[in-house]
Amino acid sequence: MATLSGTLSILSAMFTPAILVSACGSLILTTSQRLARSLDRQREVAQQLRQNQQQSLTPAPADPAEHAHLSQQLLFAIRRARLLQHAMNCLHLTLSIFIGSILSIGIFELTNISRAWIIAALSVAGAVILLYASALLIRESSLARADVEEETAYLTRFTINSDVA
Repeated sequence: MATLSGTLSILSAMFTPAILVSACGSLILTTSQRLARSLDRQREVAQQLRQNQQQSLTPAPADPAEHAHLSQQLLFAIRRARLLQHAMNCLHLTLSIFIGSILSIGIFELTNISRAWIIAALSVAGAVILLYASALLIRESSLARADVEEETAYLTRFTINSDVA
């Protein structure tokens, strides 16, 4: 029968990966929200682009600058959604690996099997994939910043041109 100190040792060893599981869960939640907003933006811009193209068939032609701007915005939204989807896949994989490491710690301790290398390998693999997912999220944030800069530049040009006219 396990002693109290042995049980506490097992729980203590399982605690660190549990914190990483919580961190992954938070990242998954925020990334999911970012992905939903990105997809909404993609649908919105695609609809505006369709309206712009339909307007180009009417006697009053559509503004080519607006068409170029909307096309660029759609490309930004598509690239952002792809990055976020890839990050979500990595985060879910990381979550699974950290849960696997928690289970491994518990099973190995209960069965008195010493396979520390498996736990270490799972932990390192989870950390590497988490680092990669973070890099994807940083890239997506950079792309979002570039998107905002492009949108601001277009609106500034539009505002200045309408003030002059």
